[in-house]
Amino acid sequence: MSQWSQVQQLEIKFLEQVDQFYDDNFPMEIRHLLAQWIESQDWEAAANNEAMAMILLQNLIIQVDEQLDRVSQEKNLLLIHNLKRVRKLLQGKYHGNPMHIAVIISNCLREERRILAAASMPVQGPLEKSLQNSVVSERQRNVEHKVSAIKNSAQMTDQDVKYLEDLQEEFDFRYKTIQSLEQNDKNSALIKQEMLALQAMLNTLDYKRKEVLSKIGRVIHEIDMLMSNMLTEELLDWKRRQQIACIGGPLHGGLDQLQNCFTLLAESLFQVRRQLEKLDELLTRLTYDGDPIPVQRPQLLEKVNFLLYNLFRNSFVVERQPCMPTHPQRPMVLKTLIQFTVKLRLLIKLPELNYQIRVKATIDNNRRFVLCGTHVKAMNMDESANGNLSVEFRHLQPKEMKTSAGSKGNEGPHMVTEELHSISFETQVCLYGLTINLETSSLPVVMISNVSQLPNAWASIIWYNLSTNDPQNLSFFNNPPAATLSQLLEVLSWQFSSYVGRGLNSEQLNMLAEKLTGQQVSYNDYQLSWAKFCKEHLPGKSFTFWVWLEAILDLIKKHILPLWIDGYIMGFVSKEKERILLKDKTPGTFLLRFSESNLGGITFTWVDQLENGDVTFHSVEPYNKGRLSALPFADILRDYKVIMADNVPENPLKYLYPDIPKDKAFGKHYSCQPNEVSKPSDGGGKGYVPSVFIPVSKILNDSTEPHSPSDLLPMSPSVYAVLREHLSPTAIETAVSCKLSHS
Repeated sequence: MSQWSQVQQLEIKFLEQVDQFYDDNFPMEIRHLLAQWIESQDWEAAANNEAMAMILLQNLIIQVDEQLDRVSQEKNLLLIHNLKRVRKLLQGKYHGNPMHIAVIISNCLREERRILAAASMPVQGPLEKSLQNSVVSERQRNVEHKVSAIKNSAQMTDQDVKYLEDLQEEFDFRYKTIQSLEQNDKNSALIKQEMLALQAMLNTLDYKRKEVLSKIGRVIHEIDMLMSNMLTEELLDWKRRQQIACIGGPLHGGLDQLQNCFTLLAESLFQVRRQLEKLDELLTRLTYDGDPIPVQRPQLLEKVNFLLYNLFRNSFVVERQPCMPTHPQRPMVLKTLIQFTVKLRLLIKLPELNYQIRVKATIDNNRRFVLCGTHVKAMNMDESANGNLSVEFRHLQPKEMKTSAGSKGNEGPHMVTEELHSISFETQVCLYGLTINLETSSLPVVMISNVSQLPNAWASIIWYNLSTNDPQNLSFFNNPPAATLSQLLEVLSWQFSSYVGRGLNSEQLNMLAEKLTGQQVSYNDYQLSWAKFCKEHLPGKSFTFWVWLEAILDLIKKHILPLWIDGYIMGFVSKEKERILLKDKTPGTFLLRFSESNLGGITFTWVDQLENGDVTFHSVEPYNKGRLSALPFADILRDYKVIMADNVPENPLKYLYPDIPKDKAFGKHYSCQPNEVSKPSDGGGKGYVPSVFIPVSKILNDSTEPHSPSDLLPMSPSVYAVLREHLSPTAIETAVSCKLSHS
């Protein structure tokens, strides 16, 4: 089943998450129509290879054209229109930057895998629960409702100001008419009656002025309360969700809703400002003793300007945190002299600001690093698919400055990976007589000078964003706080769901918890130190917990990804636990686990039964990336042979734990069908005997010593057949020269 087919079967709450990251940059129609083709391409590699990205973009357009021809024959007008629009987008927007579309599609596919993994997990972790709190959802709805009510109130006040203006114009006309009469006419009874009417009209004007000012004051107060409480909390929640998403958590949404609220509030404040300007205009034409306008208007205008300043300052946000395109799943880790991208948005979307705001990017204030590349750009609505007022820096490079002694700064692994920096942005908004200076910063980033530092740098990013919602605590690692074990385990599961498409279940997390703490503990209460996570070596090992886990992630990603996604790799299980699981199973039952003593290794253990009925277990030497580069792991499981003393070589692996036939589990991942045993005379190409790599082990039943696993030996089935015809089992054992394996 294709990944897209699995996505379509998700519950509605997960489908809503999928809907959030498909927009005009990569329309969902294309994802749906070209599902299998899209999933069969290596978009992640293309994201780092411009030539490959260009080829994939051209092929994508060809696929769209083929779909366009098909729907044209079916006369599907709506789909024809959408496909033509998509084709125009692909040709126009990405032709000059094909790697951009590769990054977008790669990210979408990765998010799908993360959501599928989250959907398969029976229980949400504490962090994810907090992000999906029903109280938060209720507050979001309340904010949107109140913003809409404020907008309506401001528009109604516009009508009151217009009525006041019409009433004053009538008063002006009637008053000037009386003033133009001769003195004798002014003493007539009719004129006196008119003067009384004018006095009543003036009283009405005074009442309406006070009423309008009161309504304006109420609108300002409602905006102030909303900004001070719920809107501020909404923005802080969005920033926290962004932090969590950056370290592999659920995709954060809600920025478009916030933009709608910020924009409506800004429009309402500018509307109130115009109303106050109109009152000032009316004041110049008519004033009187006790006139409320000169008393109240200056205070109200000052308050409006103050709210506009604060609204604009809060609306300037980093929409997408700094990230190297070469490592899209490791944001906020930046390598010197390597380009990174970062995107900013102004949540107040006003057409008057298009191309009028120039943003400048800088880094830190300690002068250790500088930014090379285009670091000043104008915000606009044209580059964004949804017409948002944003700017994306795509060609920034951090460069380390030389010290006064002429050498570069300290680049030791701990110094670099625990030293936090900040990318800052500043701009100025000039609108309707207001000049507002805006500043914002990225989340803390870690600078590295070598890719080998990336794992520890990423550990720092994880720990920071897990432990604090402070966006700018650059001295955090001077005294890093402990983390709650339950939250840390949840984040570790996210590393697997976001990076390799399948998270960890409770049993796997239990094993990691025991490895971190050395004991069985309560998740909710245990506090784990930063040193325990990333700096102290595991007991009896030469590496830390994080280095061990990162090596496993790399192994899965590069060599055993399909098997991991299918859920056939138990992975995180101790030697003691695997024996408990296997001891009562049918002989030949095996499981796959990651090595605890070797970095980036995977092994398999199977259960066997001796002639006396005793149960025994056998494990092979862990396969690392070097050996898995030579032979796919699924093929190793298929072709693995054991030579028992005086016996014919046979494959001892029958059932994947608990009772899944091996070929049923792994058959679809075999690179080819195993060759039939043939004699040399059957030949291969050009008279050669066909050869395949076959992993072989030898087990001696009479040995009492722990045995070490076998090496991988190249041997064809034909050679096996010939050897059995001409040599004794003892001679074969000598010929294969493999190590003993038994544990």
